[in-house]
Amino acid sequence: MERRSFLQGAALGAGLAVSGSAGAAVNAPPAPLPTTRPNDPADLPLVTDPGERRGEMLYRPFGRTGEKISAIGMGGFHLGKSAVTDAEATRLIHEGVDRGITFMDNCWDYNEGRSEERMGIALEQDGYRNKVFLMSKMDGRTKQEAMKQIDQSLRRLRTDRIDLVQHHEILRYDDPDRVFAEGGAMEAFQEAKKAGKLRYIGFTGHKDPRIHLQMLEVAAERGFHFDSVQMPLNVMDAHFRSFGHLVLPYLVQNGIAALAMKTFGDGVILKSDAPIKPIEYLHFSLNLQTSVVITGIQNQRDLDQAFEAVKTFKPMDKATVAELLTRSRPYALEGKYELFKTSATFDGTAKNAAWLGEDVPGVKKLAPTME
Repeated sequence: MERRSFLQGAALGAGLAVSGSAGAAVNAPPAPLPTTRPNDPADLPLVTDPGERRGEMLYRPFGRTGEKISAIGMGGFHLGKSAVTDAEATRLIHEGVDRGITFMDNCWDYNEGRSEERMGIALEQDGYRNKVFLMSKMDGRTKQEAMKQIDQSLRRLRTDRIDLVQHHEILRYDDPDRVFAEGGAMEAFQEAKKAGKLRYIGFTGHKDPRIHLQMLEVAAERGFHFDSVQMPLNVMDAHFRSFGHLVLPYLVQNGIAALAMKTFGDGVILKSDAPIKPIEYLHFSLNLQTSVVITGIQNQRDLDQAFEAVKTFKPMDKATVAELLTRSRPYALEGKYELFKTSATFDGTAKNAAWLGEDVPGVKKLAPTME
């Protein structure tokens, strides 16, 4: 697949001024740069069907796999925070599952492994593991490092399989090439899948939708179909460097499960004091064509709020979405409250490069000596 055909239409509003003469070109205003700002922020892939309602929860298809998962997912990072005790983490997981949450989010690097360890303890008890769709993420970019992390996550999570494993923090333009390189992490994922250690493969990232498109393009060039893609989807994203506008439509068209995150940006978005209620933030993300909205739950209030959002959710039409986005617009245009896009605050692999692993042998052989 050619890059030009893949990315055609992804960046909106691109255009170049054409001049009739050399003299006119000198005096003409600068040609407009391509832009990722949407002309209509509310022009998003919206749901018309909220999902299958059972008890307190809604359930949606996981891409084209035939699986169904809960529309709300329990974020593993918050469960591993020091402010949460081991016992409280277990209680929250058990209550969440009992009330209908099936999607469990986690990551190899969260809280130095404590998040996976706590989830593993909770799921090992009373058959809870078989009631959930378990996901974790790996930072390793080499086959060796990724396989080591997968095996460590399996031990921490106390399971012989992880339902979904994702390449974590695809933040740099070279990440896709490193993942798919000979000796790269994708080889580890595919071997682990053949061995029954994982069932589905996806990737995550929070920096720039164009890097997500790069990952999808590299995969398409190699004939690989991702099962899922995780990304920020919230009322701020629709105005700035928007995953909802640039990536989500491609996922919907190609049957790839969209996993929404950063609904509140770990609380940073709420600090904007935009005139939007917390439950409206959740409703907005649920209103997109997502398989699951992953939200941080570290106390009873968070858990009850998530279920209240599901209980009160009804698909919103475009006019209703537009009104909500009008309220968020003044706070969103510069990405000030989406720190995961505009700062290194959330970039764990940038601060811990060793997590990615060393260069693969092919790179080492070719690389010049850097003095």
